Amino acid sequence: MTAERSRAAAGPIGFGQRGRILPYAAVAFAACSWGTWALWLRRAETMGPMPSALESAIVMAVITAGSGVAMFRDRSRRPASWRARGWVLWLGVSDALNLLFFFAAYRIMISVSVLAHYLTPALVAVASPIALRERVTPRTLLAVVVSVAGLAVMVGRSDAAADARVVWASASLGAASAVFYASTVVTNKFVIDEFTTSEAMFWHGVVATAVLAACVPLDAWGAIEPRPTLYLAAIAIWPGALAGLVFLWALRRMPATHASTLTLLEPLVAVLTAGAVVGEALGARALVGGAMILGGSLLVMTQSPARAEPRASTSPATSDF
Repeated sequence: MTAERSRAAAGPIGFGQRGRILPYAAVAFAACSWGTWALWLRRAETMGPMPSALESAIVMAVITAGSGVAMFRDRSRRPASWRARGWVLWLGVSDALNLLFFFAAYRIMISVSVLAHYLTPALVAVASPIALRERVTPRTLLAVVVSVAGLAVMVGRSDAAADARVVWASASLGAASAVFYASTVVTNKFVIDEFTTSEAMFWHGVVATAVLAACVPLDAWGAIEPRPTLYLAAIAIWPGALAGLVFLWALRRMPATHASTLTLLEPLVAVLTAGAVVGEALGARALVGGAMILGGSLLVMTQSPARAEPRASTSPATSDF
């Protein structure tokens, strides 16, 4: 982990050095991959009905299996304390709820849900002074105000493109996922020194998979159809496990603020594909509100590292599965 922090603190690699572009391209690939999640979920749903909890459990199980394989080469040399293990337990619960709310929001409006989900950096900025005793800057306060105001604008009233109740439902679920995703970002701070990245991903994934499985209605287990289940499990390898591992590989080789900013490609891809493939249109208020939310995220992500940047592996951009 010391080497990881050193690389993150060192800043971008010089223009003339080999491999400068590859980490940036890897983060862009991961972010764009995450932006396609809703399309694959919609495709799986056309093959057979499946509750959001079951979709989430399948995806989390695949991601956990992938991190379990990676853990064989990425192990801590000393056992973690019970306190750190307790935080990993909560990490699993919060990530499970993050995924559950996010996938449920996707079913309503893809674009609104992913934009509301990007309240995460603002929520982390609010929680960090309380949980981590980090300094609050005027820039942080401005980012929080802009982001929250953007959400208010988005759901303020009915738009010509979408009914207000639909927008409100999608934005509420997206914001709920942002709350729990922010919790995972903050909680990671308490486990980073005692668990490697792969260990934290695997053990919290075991807990998250169990939580999500418990949320699946009993009758849904008996109605599982093999085709959509296998399809979703196969797809989870790409925007889930593979994109996550690629992102973490790149994060060790570039500044965390740069990686965080590049993840704004995720909502861009999600909004564009929702319009082009699904035919989902956004009205003027939703577009303005979404732009304000992303603007607030950008304000947080581009702060001076000395003041508020999280450690490389715990930035708000950490694998958005």
